[in-house]
Amino acid sequence: MGGCGLTNLKDIARHLGLSPATVSRALNGFPEVGAKTRARVLEASRKLNYAPNITARRLATGKAGTVGMVFRSARNLLLDPHFVDFLAGLSLVLSDRQLDLMIHVAPPGQQLAHYKRFMASGSVDGMILSAPEIDDKRIQTLLEADFPFAVHGRSHDDAPYAFYDIDNDSAFSAAFGLLHDLGHRRIAFLNGPEDLAFARQRLSAFNRECKARQIHVPDRFISHDEMREDIGYEQAASMLHGDLNLRPTAFICSSTLLALGVMRATIEAGLEPGGDISIIAHDDVLPHFRSEHFAIPLTVTRAPIRDAGTRLAQMISDLVAGADPKAMQYTQKTDLIVRASTGAVPRRGDKPW
Repeated sequence: MGGCGLTNLKDIARHLGLSPATVSRALNGFPEVGAKTRARVLEASRKLNYAPNITARRLATGKAGTVGMVFRSARNLLLDPHFVDFLAGLSLVLSDRQLDLMIHVAPPGQQLAHYKRFMASGSVDGMILSAPEIDDKRIQTLLEADFPFAVHGRSHDDAPYAFYDIDNDSAFSAAFGLLHDLGHRRIAFLNGPEDLAFARQRLSAFNRECKARQIHVPDRFISHDEMREDIGYEQAASMLHGDLNLRPTAFICSSTLLALGVMRATIEAGLEPGGDISIIAHDDVLPHFRSEHFAIPLTVTRAPIRDAGTRLAQMISDLVAGADPKAMQYTQKTDLIVRASTGAVPRRGDKPW
């Protein structure tokens, strides 16, 4: 071991019977090192708890060995189960590939400035973007700079960049189709913020299904807001108040957090989830927030958000190494899981608005 008790390159080289130069090149991803040798070096570095010297690595490779992310500061991210599980999948793979993760939280409207500072400082080799907007200036800026990046979601269908997305179109078409087949015609939609691309994709699917089935949904029964339990509760409580013949018989929610709020409002209104009111949501499969364990097990379209973190980490590490971003465009299909929160429309509830 090194003189201060820390593992260094010479320790790994001695352990494997390799030269320090070969070990350094393997750890820094040089292509002339064979795959088997690189795997041996990476495994030994983990076993010996090797932590690379960032300054030395930058001098050797010209790279920072770091990936950056910038989040909006609209809420406490550490309390958001989506963020925590996404980050878990992301961090595990980046660590395995000898990359660090740098996270900044930007005030509203200042995200782009943080990205420009990241690029100008050379402190990161690539960026991961989350929650893309419909016309996202971050994407255009990074494309113009030819800077490696991958997006959780996508801003446009003809995206010339790496992305991991879910098939929002088929997921929300399937959700609508299930409710329609159960006889529901008064279907409310609780969506995410309307400036975000995924929310626009889901709204487009909802509107297309309404048009195809000749169903009119009044504007007051479509909402766009943060995807939180309290928002779901407030929106549903308002929609369920008033004339029995005007309230929804079913809700489609963009997240299980919204659906949990809808379920609470339904019960407080003296109604039965899955009986009087059907509820379906998109489920990111959060480990401590399982939709199958709700008081009324929730019908969902399902795609684990941890998988997104894992795949994006793989993408950005390959992009930093020079891979073609257009070869890294992945759209994940979702599963429709039918549970007790959806059922046949109640008597006299099948009349449209």
